[in-house]
Amino acid sequence: MRTEKDHIGEMTIPADALYGIHSARAVLNFPDRTPFHEAWYRALGKVKLACYLTCREYQRNLEKKFTRAEIDGARARMIEERVLDSLIAGAGEVAEGGLRDHFIVPALCGGAGTSINMNANEIIANRALLLLGHKPGSYDIVDPVDHANIFQSTNDVIPTSLRLALMEKFDGLEKSINLLRESIEAIEKKEYDSLRIGYTQMQEAVPTSFGRLFSSYSSALSRDWWRLTRCHERIKSVNLGGSALGTGLTVPRYVIFRVTAVLREITGRPVTRAENLGDATSNLDSLVEVHAILKAHAVNLEKMAGDMRMIAADLSSIKGVAIPARQVGSSIMPGKINPVIPEYVIGLCRRVYANDSLVAGLCAQGCLELNPYIPVIGHAMLESLDFLAGCGITLTENLVRGLAIDAAAEKGRLMRSPAVATALNPVIGYNKAAGLARLMKDESLDVFEANRRLGLMEESMLAYLLEPGNMLRLGYSVSELLDMQAGSQNKKDEQDG
Repeated sequence: MRTEKDHIGEMTIPADALYGIHSARAVLNFPDRTPFHEAWYRALGKVKLACYLTCREYQRNLEKKFTRAEIDGARARMIEERVLDSLIAGAGEVAEGGLRDHFIVPALCGGAGTSINMNANEIIANRALLLLGHKPGSYDIVDPVDHANIFQSTNDVIPTSLRLALMEKFDGLEKSINLLRESIEAIEKKEYDSLRIGYTQMQEAVPTSFGRLFSSYSSALSRDWWRLTRCHERIKSVNLGGSALGTGLTVPRYVIFRVTAVLREITGRPVTRAENLGDATSNLDSLVEVHAILKAHAVNLEKMAGDMRMIAADLSSIKGVAIPARQVGSSIMPGKINPVIPEYVIGLCRRVYANDSLVAGLCAQGCLELNPYIPVIGHAMLESLDFLAGCGITLTENLVRGLAIDAAAEKGRLMRSPAVATALNPVIGYNKAAGLARLMKDESLDVFEANRRLGLMEESMLAYLLEPGNMLRLGYSVSELLDMQAGSQNKKDEQDG
């Protein structure tokens, strides 16, 4: 064991631990054990790396312009090159996800992320010590604050690393959306003319097709993708270099104007220095906007999953759709298969809605120059991104790609459904169509038999009107009605001939 001190007191720390007293206090103060998000951890390593690389640039420029005596006389903060190199190496390991076992601060904590920042500082400082041949805790050589936190504040590195982590998570969600959309579009194309009953308010309404249904999902996912691509623009402005309040206090001007560019260079992400660093530090409305976009995608996923669950349900005795059997559905009912994929998606979408309320509420709780709730806000946002990306993947792989559509069975249902009568309105009018629908319903007749009893039109005309191409076209014109009359006559002639 080793003993570490802060201005509160002393604590014993395992001798080989790369965390220190600040992290250990946080574990005692914040009993939740939700792990800190790995994407944020890696992003924090990259932000630290950018800070150290910028610091090295700054120091080398100073040495070119001033003598050592002038630098010492100005009392400019300088770090030995070998120490700085070891910090750069340590931050690089964190950026790659290494040393993760030593990050002990939980995801849900108070203090605006100070504990998160200090845990990273302690890991990097102690790793630097090992690289220099010293034991962890030898802070007279490499200190977690004076060295690992050089020209930084919790209030700029934590929000900046969160935005970077969000950008990286956007990639996974974008891929998930596009994979799902491709699978949906394949069904749309294959089943475009496959007729089915359309529903309004859960009641049979008008004829439509599976292609039309899946085209609506495709359009919704296209909007989701478009909105997501705009999220980078919403969060690209960072407050790195702004220090505690965005004033740049304690930070060399060179670092303020250079560090964001270095971060952009090492990550390839479109981060830019905020024009108003104080605004970027205190106001998190851009995060609220981004999460609202995530919520909109969750709404579309829930709608789609709910539809699939409904149209494949056993509540209807005749189904034209079957969802894949993914696992045994009951420990007591043999042969039962449950719609576990839609249920999973719906449940997680509701978690996203809850996170949206959380993000909005806590972002509004920012006080004057700082929002102290960014650890909880950030975790909720990253959690929502993971939920949504996972939902899209499981919908694609475990539901949509295995969806079985019995087009013939569904067309047969349509022909026995009063809903089909709506397609005849332009020719026979609403009242006659209503009488036809009533007869079909009362006596369980298909549309052809009901028409024979009522004598509303020739069967060839009815058959022509009910062809997919005629029922699925967008509206009609008088010319098309004339064409229908001619087409039905031709069909009659062919039958008579």
